[in-house]
This record gives sequence, structure tokens and C-alpha cells, in this order.
Amino acid sequence: MEIRYKFYPTLLNTFARYQRGYLSEQELLDRINRVPIPQTEAQARGVSFEEAVIKGTDEEYFDPEVLRKARALLPRPMVETQVYCQYQLGEVLLYGYVDVIGRTLAVDLKTTSRYAPDRFTHNHQNFYLLALRPKGIRTLRYVITDFREVYQEDYTLDMDFSVQEKQIEAFCYFLEVHRDQITDAKVFGGNK
Repeated sequence: MEIRYKFYPTLLNTFARYQRGYLSEQELLDRINRVPIPQTEAQARGVSFEEAVIKGTDEEYFDPEVLRKARALLPRPMVETQVYCQYQLGEVLLYGYVDVIGRTLAVDLKTTSRYAPDRFTHNHQNFYLLALRPKGIRTLRYVITDFREVYQEDYTLDMDFSVQEKQIEAFCYFLEVHRDQITDAKVFGGNK
């Protein structure tokens, strides 16, 4: 089937935030169009945390016990880091990177100011499970920290993707309705 749309999970998760009323239409359009916005301190700290856990870079900025707990949840052995994933769902190509894969386990590290259980149940990164199935991945684990504690959420291939699929359909509709306001042709598969 022809690819008409190309999305990365963060963009779809941003659309989900828009649907819940956390972003305005203009803010969503700016994200779709990749209008540059300064990286927040929290975003920079999250990237730094990933580097500290996986590579041991700048570990001194984090609680050693939090680092130890996060590392204990990584796959052993770690087969590959920053693994490109893509999965086609109808006319949509979903693509992005997962932080670490092992033999049957993929892990994505997340930081948050406030954690609530099952936070990633409807995250669009869950499609990485389907993308990584040919590599033998059977579980996607989110390792989450609020920098005081470490949490984990595990998702398997038998999970229900219907909420994400409906959001993708709604996002495609949103894009078509706002096509004249979208300058980044990549979301339309490079064909504006």
C-alpha cells in the first residue's frame, strides 16, 4: 500500500495532548511544521539522564541509586542502542528510535516531574513493538524516573492498539483539513 503519511510517535502523542485540550490548534500546527522552540530545562535533563544511564556520561548530576535502579531494568546483554524503527499501518508509516534493545526486550527511558501508573498505555511508541518483532523483540519496557524513584511499564505484542489507531485516523483527518497551513511536506509522505 502506498505511504501517504509519515509520523513519529512524539508528533502523534502531541496530537493526543491537543485532543485532550492541553495544546491550542496553533501550537499543534507549529509542532507539525517543526517551528523551532527552545529546549526546556526538563527536556535537556531527560536527554542527559538517558546518556548517563546508557553511556555513563555526566553521572555525577544524578542520584546514584536512581541510576542503579534504571540500569537494572535494561536488557542484558544490550544488543544495540538508538535503534531505528518503522512500521506501516495502512497508508501511514510510523518511524522513530528506541533507546535500547536486547534479545527480546526493548527499553525506552523516560523522565517526568510526576509519575502516574499506566502513563504509557496509549503511547504511540508502543508501535515499536510491532516494528521490532522481526528482530525478536516481544516486550517494550518504559523505564521512567521522576529523579527520586524509578518506575517501569511493560507492554507486549498482545496489547490493544485501537486507541492509538483511532488517534492516527483522527490526525490524518486533521492534516487534510489543515493541509494549506502545513509547510512540512514530510508528514504527507514527502508529497504535499
